[in-house]
Order: sequence, then structure tokens, then C-alpha cells
Amino acid sequence: MAVDSEAGRLEMKYTVIIEKAPANYAAYAPDLPGCVATGASIEDAQKNMRAAIEWHLRSIREHGEPVPVPRAIATHINVA
Repeated sequence: MAVDSEAGRLEMKYTVIIEKAPANYAAYAPDLPGCVATGASIEDAQKNMRAAIEWHLRSIREHGEPVPVPRAIATHINVA
């Protein structure tokens, strides 16, 4: 989490996983169950996922539910 110095608000950084699907790319955020998006390219999936996360968080806040704290981490592991 970080504070956006210009707006003075808390900024969350969620891990997003993007996977190649047969016809497009699919994205999801492990810390936000049910929050998914797709796109024709990786860039489209990222753009659509940003919008999905914003909408998802807005809905959570409107329903008075606690906003999930980002906890997931993704990494790459090289194997021979």
C-alpha cells in the first residue's frame, strides 16, 4: 500500500495473474475473488483488469464491506 501524494489517498497494489486462453488472455486478482477480465492482448487484459478492479472495489465500498488488503505475490522460478 502507498499514499498517493497528490490526492492524499491510500493506493493499493494488487497482484494480477494473466494467462493465455485459447482465444484471448484472461486475468484475475487472487486477493479479489470473482474479479476477472479478458482481453485480445496482454495489454487489453491489463487495461480491462484495472477497470474491473476499480469497479469491484467501488462495489465493495458501496456495500460497506472491508476492502481486501493486497497479500498475494507472484514470482518466476527457473527450472532446468
